[in-house]
Amino acid sequence: MSWESSLLYYQIINQEVNKRLGGQHSAECIMYSVNFAEIEELQSKNDWEHLTYHMARAARSLERAGANFVLICTNTMHKVAPAVQTEIEIPLLHIADAVGDCIVNQQMKTVGLLGTKFTMEEDFYKQRLSEKYNLDVMIPGRRDRQYVHDVIYKELCHGQINDDSRKRFVEIIDQLYKSGVEGVILGCTEIPLLIKQVDVYPKIFDTVYIHAIKAVDIALS
Repeated sequence: MSWESSLLYYQIINQEVNKRLGGQHSAECIMYSVNFAEIEELQSKNDWEHLTYHMARAARSLERAGANFVLICTNTMHKVAPAVQTEIEIPLLHIADAVGDCIVNQQMKTVGLLGTKFTMEEDFYKQRLSEKYNLDVMIPGRRDRQYVHDVIYKELCHGQINDDSRKRFVEIIDQLYKSGVEGVILGCTEIPLLIKQVDVYPKIFDTVYIHAIKAVDIALS
């Protein structure tokens, strides 16, 4: 939802299309960019009815503009993905499905999940991974969840990359690894701005990259 992660999506998709097709090829895509202040305010009020309205309106606009399928370029807002899908005729590529397929292909069973408090604490994301992909999903403790949530909204959504925050994230990931996870899902599309594979030992699943590459797979098929 923030333009910081929208930029990553746009870059990855276009680079991947050019990598596969060569020459002057780039992605033919339609972007609906929201005012994140409005989204964040509704999230803070737990007003998911109006958030669903905003997402459905955006999806319908993309469909009318000629899109063949839709991505919601955020993990948190997949809380409303089922409702949005009912409002459009074209498919919605669910980010948890792209991630779940990737984890299964890595033959992993137990994964950690970092994201907003909505994503970590509610069932809409974890339950989909559990029921559809038979994965065990672990989350950090309460204080660490709050810390991750605050860094996302107060720093990463503003493009602020803080070394102290990176160190704390690495510690949180290390604790999850010691608790038995085989890999860790960066379940907020801003977290890859802060954490790279080189920073941590366990395998990380960058949801931006995975989702974007899956979109290219579908588009070029």
